[in-house]
Parts: sequence; structure tokens; C-alpha cells
Amino acid sequence: MATNNGKEIRVAGTGRVLVAPAGTTAPVKSDDPWPTGWVELGYTSTDGIKLNKKDKIDPVDTWQSASPARFIYSDRDLTVKFQLLQMNKSTLSFFMGIPAADIAQTTVSGTAVADTYEFLISSTPVKDERALGIEFTDGTDATYRFILPRGQVTETEEMGFTRTGSVKLGITFTALEADSAKRELAKWIMKDKAYAAL
Repeated sequence: MATNNGKEIRVAGTGRVLVAPAGTTAPVKSDDPWPTGWVELGYTSTDGIKLNKKDKIDPVDTWQSASPARFIYSDRDLTVKFQLLQMNKSTLSFFMGIPAADIAQTTVSGTAVADTYEFLISSTPVKDERALGIEFTDGTDATYRFILPRGQVTETEEMGFTRTGSVKLGITFTALEADSAKRELAKWIMKDKAYAAL
């Protein structure tokens, strides 16, 4: 039975966001290093990470009762929303839904232009499925990892260019089923003694 216990209050004091090709091997334990293929996306805004699980539940109405006889799950959306602050190949390609290799050095008459890069936005989008990892720690007592093995950026915020603020790459990432046998959308890994008690 739950009791008032301040030691079980969690604050995501610091964390990070990582991305990899869809299906990339993920860590098994909370203290395992992230395997090859995972790239950290750097600073995020102070809003941090927003995780949203939204289920659509349809009622089954009957002639015999004014209240539903049962509910049917018709849809489940699992989304992660955040704003990236760094501008580089990893972050901008993730935001734009393109391979990082598409951001290439500019050339003029076959000669590379120093420190100048470019990419094209196609009129025909191509799916850009990725794996997403989120990790946060609360002191030394708790480490949480949230891994979506397969998903895609489904919404981007408008990019603002102003004199008084940094450019933000606002992203909504939506999970897709990764393993049809397990019906897996995501996996939590928690290093936290609070879950040992009943």
C-alpha cells in the first residue's frame, strides 16, 4: 500500500536525448553504455522532455443500459516532445527527416567551399524511422531510461529566428510498433529502489 514517502519523489535533474537508426540495439541495464549507433542530441530547452500516452477508448452502448457495457481500445499514441538547441548534422537532419549524409559540403565547380554546407528539402517526403532514447538521473539514487525502438518525427514546431533567443528545433516523435510478437512501443528501464517494495 502506498504511503507518503518523500524519497520516492523523482525530479529529472539532468538528462539527455539520443537517436539511432530504427532497430538499433538498446542498452539492457540502466548503467550499460549506449551501444554503437546511438548519437546524443545535446542541449534541450528548459521545458525538458514531455511524454504523452493517449488512448482512444470507444464505449459499447446497449439497449438495456444507459451506461456503456464495456470499452474497446481503438487507438494508442505514444509521443515524446522536446526542443533541441544545438545546430549540427545530427540535430538538423533529425528535425528535417533526412539522412545526416544529405547535409553535404558545398562545392563550386568541383571545389569544396570551406565551412559551408547545404541540403535540399524534397517536395516528396520519404519516411525517416529512428529509435529514440531518453535518460534522466535524480542524484545518485535513480536512473531512468525510456527507449522507443522504432518511431518517426510526426510534427515539428515553427523555427524562430530572433535577436533575443536561440533557434529551437521543436520535435514531436511518435512511437511505432517495433516487435509485433511483444506488441512493443517502448521500454522503461529504472534503477530505483522504490520499485522493490509493494
